[in-house]
Amino acid sequence: MDIVDIAVAVMVVCGLIFFTGGAVGILRFPDFYSRLHPAGKLDTGGSFFMLGALALFNLEAFSLQTLLVSLKILLIVVFVFLSSPTAIHGIVDAGVRAGLSPWTKGEKRR
Repeated sequence: MDIVDIAVAVMVVCGLIFFTGGAVGILRFPDFYSRLHPAGKLDTGGSFFMLGALALFNLEAFSLQTLLVSLKILLIVVFVFLSSPTAIHGIVDAGVRAGLSPWTKGEKRR
């Protein structure tokens, strides 16, 4: 194993930790608004690490074709970084407009 394989493995593990944290947050948080926070933040971070690992792994057999594929993967990362927070904001705005009230400490979880 060389340094690239170790870096890819570390990035995949970090991505799995982010995705697991996001899934646990979605399941454990008490209301609609607080569940959207891990959905937006941790899924974006997990996507960054996983797709970054894929782009790095793809460059192991370096050629023009693999370089272009890795650049396309990085463009996907940029798109996720732009679209995920925007989508989460739109969903929160829809919840506010629908009159969904946030959870308060004395209230029972649903």
